[in-house]
Amino acid sequence: MDDHYCVADEGVRTVSSKDTTTTPDNTPGKTPGTTPGETPPDAPGESSAALSALLRVLGAVERAGNKLPHPFWLFAILSVLLALISWGLATADVSAVDPAGGKTVAVRSLISVDGVRSMISDAITNYATFPPLGTILVVMLGVAVADRSGLLAAMLRAGVAKVPARWMTFALAFTAMVAHVASDAAYVALVPLGGLAFRAVGRSPLLGIVVAFVGVSAGYDASPLITPMDAVLSGLTTAAAHTVDPGYVVTPLSNYFFSLASSVVLAAVITFVTEKVLVKRVAALPPEPEEAAGDTTGETGRTTEVELALALEERRGLRHATIALFVFLALVVVAMIPTGSPLRGEGGSIVESPVLSGIAVVLGLLFALLGAVYGRAAGTVRGGRDIPDFMAQGMREMAPILVLFFAISQFLAYFKWTGVGQVLAIRGADLLKDLGVTGPVAFVGIVLVCTVINLAMTSGSAMWALVAPVFVPMLMLLHIPPEATQAVYRIADSCTNAITPMSAYFVMALGFLQRYRRSAGIGTLASLTLPLSVAMLVAWTLLFYAWWALGIPLGPGAPVR
Repeated sequence: MDDHYCVADEGVRTVSSKDTTTTPDNTPGKTPGTTPGETPPDAPGESSAALSALLRVLGAVERAGNKLPHPFWLFAILSVLLALISWGLATADVSAVDPAGGKTVAVRSLISVDGVRSMISDAITNYATFPPLGTILVVMLGVAVADRSGLLAAMLRAGVAKVPARWMTFALAFTAMVAHVASDAAYVALVPLGGLAFRAVGRSPLLGIVVAFVGVSAGYDASPLITPMDAVLSGLTTAAAHTVDPGYVVTPLSNYFFSLASSVVLAAVITFVTEKVLVKRVAALPPEPEEAAGDTTGETGRTTEVELALALEERRGLRHATIALFVFLALVVVAMIPTGSPLRGEGGSIVESPVLSGIAVVLGLLFALLGAVYGRAAGTVRGGRDIPDFMAQGMREMAPILVLFFAISQFLAYFKWTGVGQVLAIRGADLLKDLGVTGPVAFVGIVLVCTVINLAMTSGSAMWALVAPVFVPMLMLLHIPPEATQAVYRIADSCTNAITPMSAYFVMALGFLQRYRRSAGIGTLASLTLPLSVAMLVAWTLLFYAWWALGIPLGPGAPVR
């Protein structure tokens, strides 16, 4: 194990607040390194030539990705390049005719008097009016209360605590989809829980860790709930759509129907591949010495079943939070029934109601309410002061993304001001029309391009900020709504998260894997996540094409075509 892996393992111990003791597993009739019900074959499995080649490619991606600058500096560099490109294109009098209004759009140079003035005088406005900024902050105020009160962690544990062994894989995979509401905290909460849950029912903890990790990472943009990522992506999509239609708004609910269906389909795919492929793969791993077996006890020396069980206070908190949820939803529905209700839009419209257009505020209030109710019942919220304190703690964790948003907001503003994005979109759309490329064909291109980029740039918001200003307006000119382009991007942004060593959470998952199998390396984890990642990419893409063919709305007021 090299220093990289050692650091990862120690990082995992810090996050999980546990330093487990290695305990040999002396189950009668059991080969060390396996678990009951998963007997190794006569000969240990060896990595195939194809897998070896893949791991070499992943190693190259890791080395190349490590040379990339921090996303903040990446967008700063892109801004400099944009300034040079805009100067060159403006000097060459490059322009395009907008098919919507027949107006000629010319490129403007950032390296000009007007350009420099705009960069300085509009910097604060660019940041303050950046669409995802307010949305993500408001949502996270509520999520922070739900998280710090213990509600989210209790929900995740309740999802797998008493599940029968035969349903454990699907339950864990679907719980991972629900866990996306906790954003990146889902990795820390659910990946170790997956190992404990599988071991508790007599199965390999390696499988549990992989199922949880893949469910959270490769299914990152699918969830039966509205997540912070929905707020970020919709804000960036709105900003990109303004290149063609300044009044276009994409809400966090714009992909909800598709995301809900995706979470069920992906959980089923994970279950099928795990039971048909990964069980055999884990059984084929060479046995390890007894002293390398994973731990079988929790922090207090009790069995792992106790680690999964909810305390009396937690169960009471969940009951109260569930009641609060139904009361909240009932009040909203009742308040929207009257045609003249202030919660309805113009002309009594529900689709254009403030509840949907201001869904970030509604979600923030809901999460804060449920977190507060849970906390009071469970004893984690002792007074009114705790609520704003929890919110402040959540905002402190938002600092890195707020810094990144400043760089992204300036780059996108420059991209729009120069006209480079609009000209590129018009020329690109014209090229696609000349080549006879239709929406379904363009979708394949987006999936392939973004899937490859995602191997090196694992920040979904940073990558969408990079490609949305081109893809969204380009496809809008082909009469494809921004919501559909965003849905396609979700697929590409998620599936390869589980196989790239560029992800910090890949290394974290490896650290958890090593607690049960000390010899595990990047190749071990990649060989277990690759079949799931590929299967999810194929199934999710096919689901979108079926959705497109049937013309099912992607979300409330969001047609697929």
